Amino acid sequence: MPILSLAWKSLLNRRGTALLTVISIGLSVALLVGVERLRTETRASFANTISGTDLIVGARTGPVQLLLYAVFRIGHATNNISWDSYLDIAAHPRVAWSIPISLGDSHRGYPVLGTNSAYFEHYRYGRGRTLLLAEGAIFSDLYDAVLGADVAKALGYGLGDSIVIAHGASDVAFARHDDHPFRVAGILAPTGTPVDRTVHVSLEGIEAVHVGWEGGAPRPGRVVDADAARAMDLAPKAITAALVGLTSRISTFQVQRFVNDYRAEPLMAILPGVALAELWGLIAVGERALLLVSGFVVVVGLFGLLTVLLTSLGERRREMAILRSVGARPAHVFALILGEALALTLLGILLGLGLLYAGLLVAQPLILSAMGVFVAVGTLSAHEMMLLALVLAAGFLVGLIPAYRAYRMSLADGLSIRV
Repeated sequence: MPILSLAWKSLLNRRGTALLTVISIGLSVALLVGVERLRTETRASFANTISGTDLIVGARTGPVQLLLYAVFRIGHATNNISWDSYLDIAAHPRVAWSIPISLGDSHRGYPVLGTNSAYFEHYRYGRGRTLLLAEGAIFSDLYDAVLGADVAKALGYGLGDSIVIAHGASDVAFARHDDHPFRVAGILAPTGTPVDRTVHVSLEGIEAVHVGWEGGAPRPGRVVDADAARAMDLAPKAITAALVGLTSRISTFQVQRFVNDYRAEPLMAILPGVALAELWGLIAVGERALLLVSGFVVVVGLFGLLTVLLTSLGERRREMAILRSVGARPAHVFALILGEALALTLLGILLGLGLLYAGLLVAQPLILSAMGVFVAVGTLSAHEMMLLALVLAAGFLVGLIPAYRAYRMSLADGLSIRV
């Protein structure tokens, strides 16, 4: 206890230098733990892009490719699913609900998704959160559209506005369905998922705009106007994919085998969680690199601590000699310098945590609105505690170097006059 008290008083005597060292370590720790928390929450948000869905069904392709176009609206399907096959799968006794998805159109760079009311009833994201309307209602008319939050915000749309969708991803004049405009009937609340960047219309609406189209272009004399399409049979002939929820998780592999062995056409069913984990493994290099950079920042902060302690030793030779002359043992001097290093590291960790939580309280709503990632302001996780313990251990190891040098100082060296 006397050694700790002496170390504390020594730091107070050099409070300016000590404060700068603590701030340096604190900023490093705040960055390290902040990056780790953001990385963890981003991964959780990515894994929960879709939740509550047991299987994703599509044409036979790779699991990641099916996940990309069915959930993230990236890429294109190798083939479609016939409507009859979809109805057959949806009627399986182990299937509790299903959501048909039709992709392939766009509006000013945003994907257009055709679906039905089951999408708004059963789609889940995050930790089982449902889709909520910020304003308006889901489509009740053939040409109603429900916009994701990002679409409405970026394009400045409001309820009742008219929009025109285009065939394919490129919004060029000859591909637009100008004769079948849609009306904005609802705008969804932000979700932080691809839903925010999607224009939702009914399956029948998708069929209506494509009446008379073939091979991605309208056939002369075959295209009908919007009102005439209302009187036609607009039952879908094919869809892009389907999200499936089962009556029991136990039956997952049974239904997956039923789909994979489907005889009418080549189909496949994937588990979203497995495919998401595989996809994250492909893009996780960046987050690991960011964490590595944060670790190097901490190393730089600890080198600053080492520099301060080593530099101060030259100025404290006489102080050490006086301590030895009044009965302090070499071990006491060693413990004094090591105690100062640990105190500076611990104070830096505490300052870093304070800065982190203060920053999270301010930035949490900004991160949620800009990135759709909810960063929790909660207690430290086991991994974060381990990182802090490693920082403290590194501070201990760094403190051993100046402590050993002080230990080696002799009384004569401290009292001798240098020319």
